[in-house]
Amino acid sequence: MSAVPAEKARQQPALFSCQASSARDHQAPCLSHRCLHITLMIKILPILLAVLYGLVMYRFSVWRTGRELDEQSTVLADPKLVAMSKQMAKALEIPRINVHIYEIEPVNGLAAPDGRIFITRGFYNKFRAGEVTAEELASVIAHELGHVALGHSRRRMIDFSGQNAMRAALGMVLSRFIPGIGIWIASMLTSLLAAKLSRSDEFEADAYAAALLTKAGIGIDPQISLFRKLDALTKAGGGRAPAWLMTHPKTDERIAALTKMQLKWDT
Repeated sequence: MSAVPAEKARQQPALFSCQASSARDHQAPCLSHRCLHITLMIKILPILLAVLYGLVMYRFSVWRTGRELDEQSTVLADPKLVAMSKQMAKALEIPRINVHIYEIEPVNGLAAPDGRIFITRGFYNKFRAGEVTAEELASVIAHELGHVALGHSRRRMIDFSGQNAMRAALGMVLSRFIPGIGIWIASMLTSLLAAKLSRSDEFEADAYAAALLTKAGIGIDPQISLFRKLDALTKAGGGRAPAWLMTHPKTDERIAALTKMQLKWDT
C-alpha cells in the first residue's frame, strides 16, 4: 500500500470540514422551511377546526330542527285558513302550500328549509279567540313563504353554523390579544352581524308577502294591521318581546315600508 503524501494528508481534514459545513448550510434552510410550515399549521389549525365544527353543527341543526318539527306539528285543517292558503297557492300557480301547526305557545311563524310553513299553536289560538283575522294570519303564511322563496330559511341554517364557526375562530384570535374578554367580544360581533342580516331578510320577506297578498286579492291592509297588533300579541304572555323579535326590524319601519310600497303600486 502506497503512503499518502504529506501535503494531501494535510488537505483531507480541511476537505472533510468544508463538506460538513456545506451539508449543515444546506440543511439549515430546509429545517427553517419545515419550521415555517409547522408554525403556519399551528396557527390555522384552530380556524380549520372551527370551520369543521360549523359544518357539523349545520348538519346537526338541520336534523334536530326537522325531527322536532315532525314530532311537534300537525297539518293545518282550519277551513278558513285552508281557503286562504289555496287562494295564495292559486296566485303562485302551485298545487298547494304546506302549512302546519307547530305545537308551542309563543306567537310566531316560521319556515323550514324543506319549504314547509309553520304557525305556532299560540298564534292559531289568537285567531280562534278573534284577536287575529284569517287574512292577518294569511299574511304570516305569505311572509314565511317569502323566506322560503328567497332562500332565507336554508341560508339561516347555514348562517347559524357559520356564526358558530366564526365565533369560535374569532374568539381564539382575540383571546390571544385580549385574554378574558376575547370570547365575549367575538360573540357580540357575530350576534350584531347576524341581527343585521336577519333584519334585511325580514324586509325582503315583507315585500314578497305584500306582492303575493295583492296578487291573491287579499291586499296589504291585513299585513299592516297585524303589525300594529304584533307587539301586544307577543308581549301578552310574559311582559316582554321574545328573542326572535329582537332580530326583526322595528314595527313602525316595516309599516312605513309597506305603506310606501302600496302607494307606489296604487299610482
